[in-house]
Amino acid sequence: MAESDGIEKLIRPNLAGFTGYSASTSPDTLAGKVDMPLDNIIKMNANENPYGCSPKVLQALADCPHFHIYPDDGQQELRKLLAGYVGVGAESIVVGHGSNTLIDLIVRLFVEPGSEVINCVPTFDIYRFSTEICGGTVVNLIRDDNFAIDVQEVKTAISDNTRLIFLATPNNPTGNVIPRQDIVEIIETGVPVVVDEAYYEFNGETVVPLTGRYKNLMVLRSFSKWAGLAGLRVGYGIFPPRIADYLMAIKIPHNVSVAAEIAVRASLSDLDYLQSRVKDIVAERERLFGELKQVSWLKPYPSQANFIYCEVLKGGADELYKELQRKGILVRYFDKPLLKNSIRISVGKPEHTDALMKALRELED
Repeated sequence: MAESDGIEKLIRPNLAGFTGYSASTSPDTLAGKVDMPLDNIIKMNANENPYGCSPKVLQALADCPHFHIYPDDGQQELRKLLAGYVGVGAESIVVGHGSNTLIDLIVRLFVEPGSEVINCVPTFDIYRFSTEICGGTVVNLIRDDNFAIDVQEVKTAISDNTRLIFLATPNNPTGNVIPRQDIVEIIETGVPVVVDEAYYEFNGETVVPLTGRYKNLMVLRSFSKWAGLAGLRVGYGIFPPRIADYLMAIKIPHNVSVAAEIAVRASLSDLDYLQSRVKDIVAERERLFGELKQVSWLKPYPSQANFIYCEVLKGGADELYKELQRKGILVRYFDKPLLKNSIRISVGKPEHTDALMKALRELED
């Protein structure tokens, strides 16, 4: 024990009380806790695509003969492919092992002890996570009752120590978008701004066309949600070319796997299929929202993503989460000061909505 204590004394002081990121529950962890086969569990807790990836991805992965070879560290083909999809120059693209690793890279590039990062909460907790790991200070600005941000409050919070402003649109976990004019007003402060568009494909609103005009704007995207590649971990960002150069220099070598490269290439060759699935999810989101509105003890919020956030008006969200889990349905629940007694439901297939609503009605009776 004494030896362990000695080691702990050498840990960075700012990480002594660090709180990690809370990820969603995996069905594999529920063996013996639910009265059904794990394959029958309905997973509506991690904003994954219930239809999976393009069939072309599975075929391309099966046909690959060179998994024993390292991927191209310079990401040349990937950057060109994504540049064509997004409509920017390849020199502006950087790809990561999920967009959360790009968030971490951006923070490492700009933030040091004494730096401040403006964060509009509640939002994606990785912004806080990465900032605190780098020893920066998170300046939390609380959204209003409808989870909108106050642009004037953001501008007022900017100080000489401000290094980054994070804006998620649609926001996770609340699903609302930030009006374009609000984003532009914040960008025009000149502070580096990261606009996280991980759910872009579900609402179609983007600030990517502004990246050529504003040299302090960075935009993040993901293949996890719309393209069904969550398990392969692929995200990318659009950056000012000089910032992209820095990020390419500080990233871990070979940070995107050969399998992920293949999956991106195959996905972009099958856009019609993937976009039709996105339309299915958007349609189901609207149906799910309408169904949830009929539950008297839930307050669902309109969403432009692939999930719906709900306040639990009667009873505890933790109990609701456990009851649904017992019935084989996984949702995400929150019990934090700004997300008190609430759940987030990922949009599934129509039969998943039906099963969820049946379970909720049984709990209501």
